Amino acid sequence: MSDSKFTAPVIQELLDSELSERSLIPSLQEKILTIRNSLRPGQQQMADWQSGPLAISAVPGAGKSTGMAAAAAIAIARQYERSSSRRQLVVVTFTRSAAANIKAKIRKFLRDDLSLPQTGFFVYTLHGLALNIANRHSDLSGLQLENVILITPTQSHRFIRTAVEQWIVNNPDVYLRLLEGHQFDGEETERLRRQSVLRTEVLPELANTVIHEAKSSGISPELLREWSKQTTDEYAILSVAAGLYEQYQNLMRSRDFIDYDDMILAALRVLENDSARHIEQNQIFAVFEDEAQDSSPLQTQLLEILASNREYEGMNTDAMNRVSTHSPLNLVRVGDPNQAINSTFTPADPIYFRQFCEECDRIERLATMDRAGRSTRIIIEAANFALKWINNQWLATTKTNNKQQIPDNRQVPFRLQTIRPVEIGDPQANANPAPVGRGLELYTPRDIHHTVELLSQRVIELFGEDPTKNSAAILVRENRQGRWLAEALIPLCKEHKITLYDVGERDRRSHVPQEILALLQFCDRPHSPDYLKAALEALVQRQLIPTQDLNALASLPEEFLYPGPLAAPQPETVQKAARLCRSLLRARLELPLYQLISFLALTLNYDQAELATADKLAERVNQQIAGNSSMGGMLSALSEIVSSERFEPVETEDSEERYTRRGQLTIITMHKAKGLDWDYVFLPFLHENLIPGRFWVPPQSQFLGDFTLSEVARAQIRATLHEESVIPDVGQAWEVAKNLKTSEEYRLLYVAMTRAKLLLWMSAAQKAPFTWSKPDNLQEQAPCPVFPALKRQFPECVVNLATMSK
Repeated sequence: MSDSKFTAPVIQELLDSELSERSLIPSLQEKILTIRNSLRPGQQQMADWQSGPLAISAVPGAGKSTGMAAAAAIAIARQYERSSSRRQLVVVTFTRSAAANIKAKIRKFLRDDLSLPQTGFFVYTLHGLALNIANRHSDLSGLQLENVILITPTQSHRFIRTAVEQWIVNNPDVYLRLLEGHQFDGEETERLRRQSVLRTEVLPELANTVIHEAKSSGISPELLREWSKQTTDEYAILSVAAGLYEQYQNLMRSRDFIDYDDMILAALRVLENDSARHIEQNQIFAVFEDEAQDSSPLQTQLLEILASNREYEGMNTDAMNRVSTHSPLNLVRVGDPNQAINSTFTPADPIYFRQFCEECDRIERLATMDRAGRSTRIIIEAANFALKWINNQWLATTKTNNKQQIPDNRQVPFRLQTIRPVEIGDPQANANPAPVGRGLELYTPRDIHHTVELLSQRVIELFGEDPTKNSAAILVRENRQGRWLAEALIPLCKEHKITLYDVGERDRRSHVPQEILALLQFCDRPHSPDYLKAALEALVQRQLIPTQDLNALASLPEEFLYPGPLAAPQPETVQKAARLCRSLLRARLELPLYQLISFLALTLNYDQAELATADKLAERVNQQIAGNSSMGGMLSALSEIVSSERFEPVETEDSEERYTRRGQLTIITMHKAKGLDWDYVFLPFLHENLIPGRFWVPPQSQFLGDFTLSEVARAQIRATLHEESVIPDVGQAWEVAKNLKTSEEYRLLYVAMTRAKLLLWMSAAQKAPFTWSKPDNLQEQAPCPVFPALKRQFPECVVNLATMSK
């Protein structure tokens, strides 16, 4: 038999076998379909995206991050199928922890569900994306990153204060008009008081607000001055703001400092160049944006340029005109305007995402993710009721006051979007779970102390015999409420073996700089009782030395650090503290200055995130004192960071998990709780003076009028950005600012309510402090207006306290 006659059947048999095996392996299209079919209808619309613009309006708990990750993985798979190019998908989200979370989900879909390489995409925060572009084209961006220092100034920062002083010198007539204000009789003491208020409060606040608002919207000081000519207020507020803004910019440029808004502006400067823009666009096949309701106009513009498939037509073209059936924008934006809770202290405004949704709806490119499986049905009903009740009250008040008609998308605090329970057979495990107890519990305690009693009793019942089974959180409006609650709950949690995690205490933005500064000040002046006590407090806080009477130790620093032969023997706890302090002083003598911060971070036993934050701090300080390296320079730089900046810590990928651990009672602000959820959520202290609160003019600055310059300027700038026909006068602008705050506070309450899965516990005590800086000063307080409405709508959820006490 010849070889050919023998091998032919064998080869055919092998081919048949291989084809048979291949038929058992699902194709890429089949894998994509499997992922798609595992999603809810709203998520499926995202997964079906192939080109053009798409808006997704998602309710709380709808699974938008999972839907976006699945849609991103599918888009990457399709790109593999139809193109051999190495173009990437860019995914953008609001925070570093959210970016880490969505990156992990996309990788999992690519690896486990699609059997593809975990490549083809990048995940950034908006500022991270901008910095990346600016860094790649440093000649065009104007940012030489090795030479500039990034800061996040507050109104107490020296650049803001210096800008105020320079503006006063250059504009004595305008400053005098502000000084005179109303009803000024020329009395010298009053003049000095007003000068102090203007220099330290009013003008720094105006500068800080307007600089951020204007820069993030691409508004120059010159344009602000042009707008000022359209106003008639007696102080020419926008003109004053333009002058302060100009002085600030000059200071920043002269010292090689930048802020986060400069990153966005630098990236846009790069994209003005045809060649650089084509290079960037050719690397990207689409842009997906999460939390789109929190974007500022410039950030949105940056994403639109990158997502454009055609020549970008003009830097100032209206974005909405480009959203059409044949739009060149490969842009998917996901968000919830009803969860926009940052617009009163950032330039983000939900109006922009609402407009994008409306334009996409017009061309049938709007998807609504309104099915949510997170919460039990009664919690969903309560959130839906609160949304509709607030909108109805808003419209009724508007009609009563005969206010001028305003556009539909800004008429009410909420977009009319109802949360719906998921359908039977939903892929989410335990979707819309059964409630614990009534699911919604409404309490009216006598006072805040009674609130703690009721809350404690419910916590003990819920955690039961196995505290590790469930998660719970107390959401507060202010950190001061959280501190007060933590002190009251510590004994209870210790007794019942419940971990109490006070996020406000543990996650203070500046705790790393503060602790490092305390130890360095001690190393510089070890015989100062104040500095020694601050260092000891930091060591106690980190549990490196036992708690003891620090005042006794700090009163005689020399005797504590270096006891003589005749001194009384030190207890072991004191000896341990003294040994550690002496080791710090020895390090100060033996280590070079640039290594001190890293050494102190290790001494303080920092975790991974804190060590990374300390390294970032050391790099910043060493960069700032380069050429003039000294302990004095280091202390000065650190002191300024602690007192007048919001120093951003480095976040790790599990930063959100530590807030939602089982067996833990977390105390966290409503703002920080966004994006998280717990089995049980407690909302105490729901009073009208905090939610929705009210705008008020500090007594010391009332000589200027019944408004604040900063809020009037903010409202006037936004009116112009929103293309209103006229810039509102002072009175109208103040009303707009009040409405903006009220709307956002109600959205914050909605966010807080929708964090709960099994039980939502709400209370408004009859007596509470007027201000939580004085929690013992109790007085009658009206509840948040939504709270009585909830009690009327859900009478079966009102807890009868008289029955409980029997």
